[in-house]
Amino acid sequence: MAPESRPPLPPFTLETAQRKVKAAQDAWNTTNPEVVQFAYTPDSIWRNRGTFLQGRPAIVDFLRDKWAVESGYRLRKELFAFTDNKIAVQFWYEWHDEAGQWWRTYGLEDWTFADNGLMRKRQMSGNDVKISDEERWFKDGVDVNTVEIVEKHW
Repeated sequence: MAPESRPPLPPFTLETAQRKVKAAQDAWNTTNPEVVQFAYTPDSIWRNRGTFLQGRPAIVDFLRDKWAVESGYRLRKELFAFTDNKIAVQFWYEWHDEAGQWWRTYGLEDWTFADNGLMRKRQMSGNDVKISDEERWFKDGVDVNTVEIVEKHW
């Protein structure tokens, strides 16, 4: 069996880094942990806010729990910076809790990739802000990539 690979591979260019970011965005918007896990090395290390975990089984468990709470999840990621095998992204996602309260999460991630294009390290910092239904950007039927995100939300 050939080793796993997830193009584009490092070293990244502006074009390949942007493609990598949008591929991650698309995978996460499936809200399917079993799909998302395969973008990461089997022993990938994560820090998600104050949670530290390692390995695909832990990633699947974490995401399953996350999306059980964050209903209506819709995500947008944008390239912030990159080097040979590292990418930094800024992101925004919206979700609602069990009571129907909408939230927008703002944050930054830094990613380090193995030579095969799988992410071997992911660190995420984020903040949750209450929003009303009228303030939502990523409503049903809206392409998250077409929403204008103005400077005050960077």
